[in-house]
Amino acid sequence: DVQLQASGGGLVQAGGSLRLSCAASGFSFDDYTIAWIRQAPGKAREEISCISNRDGTIHYVDSVKGRFTISSDNAKNTVYLQMNSLKPEDTALYYCARWGSYGGMDYWGKGTLVTVSS
Repeated sequence: DVQLQASGGGLVQAGGSLRLSCAASGFSFDDYTIAWIRQAPGKAREEISCISNRDGTIHYVDSVKGRFTISSDNAKNTVYLQMNSLKPEDTALYYCARWGSYGGMDYWGKGTLVTVSS
């Protein structure tokens, strides 16, 4: 079975850092793009970053550029999101998901909560 498990969330003060992990199993990790998506209270889900495990292409949404870094360890089937200079507006439930072969995110992990206090 395809599984994605996000972890690493927590409570941090503004300006602090956290590293999220997304452990994947049940599929050929090297062939897929993995995304991080967040949903803040009362707001729509927002894809903030993704990485292609096939060719290493990376994308970030403007609001996290320069502060967040996505990386992938293909040996461990794990994607990381290093989050630095955190702001209260980064408070959200963070999910990882797989971009399917035919478009759209077809598998999601359970979210991990990030709370940034001011």
